[in-house]
Amino acid sequence: MAAVLAAAVVVLFAVNILLGTYTVTIPDFFRILGGEQIPGATFIVMESKLPRAVIGLMVGAAFGISGSIFQTMLRNPLASPDIIGISYGASASAVTAIVVFGAAGSTVSLAALCGALVVALAIYLLSRGGAAAGYRLILVGIGFAAVMQSVVTFLMTRSDVRTASQALVWLNGSLNSSSWDRAIPLAFSLLVLLPAAAVLARHLRGLELGDDTAAGLGLRVEASRLGLLATGVALAAVATAAAGPVSFIAFLSGPIARRLLGGRNSLAVSALVGAVIVLAADFAGANLVPGISLPVGVVTGVLGAPFLLWLLVTSNRVGRGG
Repeated sequence: MAAVLAAAVVVLFAVNILLGTYTVTIPDFFRILGGEQIPGATFIVMESKLPRAVIGLMVGAAFGISGSIFQTMLRNPLASPDIIGISYGASASAVTAIVVFGAAGSTVSLAALCGALVVALAIYLLSRGGAAAGYRLILVGIGFAAVMQSVVTFLMTRSDVRTASQALVWLNGSLNSSSWDRAIPLAFSLLVLLPAAAVLARHLRGLELGDDTAAGLGLRVEASRLGLLATGVALAAVATAAAGPVSFIAFLSGPIARRLLGGRNSLAVSALVGAVIVLAADFAGANLVPGISLPVGVVTGVLGAPFLLWLLVTSNRVGRGG
């Protein structure tokens, strides 16, 4: 299954670069990569299509792994960064930077990153300790999500139309302004975070059995949870900083991966599922309506909710949750 998903990622990555409103032939693409200058095509591929596809792939993988970490560690399909307040923390911080300070570009991304980390730390500190720490973390996170959403709504109502529209594009999650300036920091972040997630995956399997069982197996429960929490938060934060809070990716990637694997968890498969969703949704958003490039978050939001309902219904038919 992993091989099939990897092939789908490669195909969708190529489709996003070669097809669309401006098509590029495969020979021309490799000539451009080799350094040849083709008028018009070189700029479009190297400065627009390629960084957009690269960021889409990395954002999808980061959200997919982050959601799977939270859902598996807390043994609850609702425990994804976009439900428990982390993405909302990034959104509130980014909108504050846009509306109050007039920030743009990398400054907004940095504000989103800081907001996600601060909210995640607050959630952890308020929910730590005790056998029910995982459930408290979810409840505290949902509370923070409500507060942060209220902050975003208030700021949007106090801003002018132009600023509000700029903030709204970011809030929807978009790859329209992708550039190498955003892709490079994200790539370096993932070079650190992906190996960390791979190392911590064995702790994740222990926590999936429950805190008491994990402790009985010799696992340091609180330290393992903190490490996984930090890694999951960082993955969601850097992805949100690069593309905004793209909805439903973290929420859906883990359950879909488990369905494809017959109930088993796999961070790698979750990453591939997330990449497939983002790349497919971005291509659809950019080409579905002629002359209009829809933010990727709009497409994932429209398609994600009914797909989640279908996933839950079909899961119940076979007697197991998503």
